[in-house]
Amino acid sequence: MLALNGATVETAGVVTPSLAQRKRWAAAIEGLPGGSHTDPTTTWEKLQVRLPAAPVNLPESRPQAPNTVRFVCISDTHDVHALMPELPAGDVLIHAGDFSRVGQPDAVRAFNDWLGQQTQFKHCIVIAGNHDLIFDRANFASALAQRFRVDPAWGRIEPTSLLTNAIYLENESVTVEGIKVFGSPDQPEFCDWAFNYPRDVKPQQMDAIPDDVDVLVTHGPPLGHGDACMSGQRAGCVHLLETIYQRLHQLKLHVFGHIHEGYGVTTDGQTLFVNASTCNFNYRPRQPAIVIDVPQPTSRA
Repeated sequence: MLALNGATVETAGVVTPSLAQRKRWAAAIEGLPGGSHTDPTTTWEKLQVRLPAAPVNLPESRPQAPNTVRFVCISDTHDVHALMPELPAGDVLIHAGDFSRVGQPDAVRAFNDWLGQQTQFKHCIVIAGNHDLIFDRANFASALAQRFRVDPAWGRIEPTSLLTNAIYLENESVTVEGIKVFGSPDQPEFCDWAFNYPRDVKPQQMDAIPDDVDVLVTHGPPLGHGDACMSGQRAGCVHLLETIYQRLHQLKLHVFGHIHEGYGVTTDGQTLFVNASTCNFNYRPRQPAIVIDVPQPTSRA
């Protein structure tokens, strides 16, 4: 049993790591031989004996712990949000991207309308994912519209204007209820969809994550946490895991999606890693929202 983020959770014997331990984990990743970042499956096989990623079993229903902010986490709803069961109430709704199939404007408007109906939350925070094509402004007109045979006129629409019922984050942070949240849509290259970066190069936008972030929201998972595909291959980002252990020593919660079959919660003893994919492997919305209570910081340096 481990008291973590406002809940007593079942874990596989993981203990809270010291700062020195986290830095040793970062050093283990940094010391990988060249080329390791391009093969996450083999890389994790080498690292998992030293880096914990224990499964967490959260109680299905529990009262909100005192002095916490309740986050209700979903992701990868792919246009089927209307088929989801009613979401539990909370302070903050987080959607970790892929709210559409191919980022069509009408789908974004429908998603925005649905968000407006979620009155059980004080705040809604949304990032884009690799399916939300029109949000990748750098690549939509030059490549994505043609590659996916979608209407190039979509590129004349400012996509964030379609999301009026949420705080949209794209490599930036916001503080809600005293909790600092950073959101990024970027993930390692994946079938040439939106917001992809090469696996062998650490993306510059990763440096934008504040050291004192409490909640990190990315579309893709870090290596070893919720990133196992149906094939058995890993899809997580080595750079992201290294960044977490090098700098993000206050990180309480990391929410992501992308790999539908990786749904669930793991921990390293300090951070809860939540793959909140709502759709399963067959794109059916069968995986419930995951509820996490994050303690409010008592102070900030």
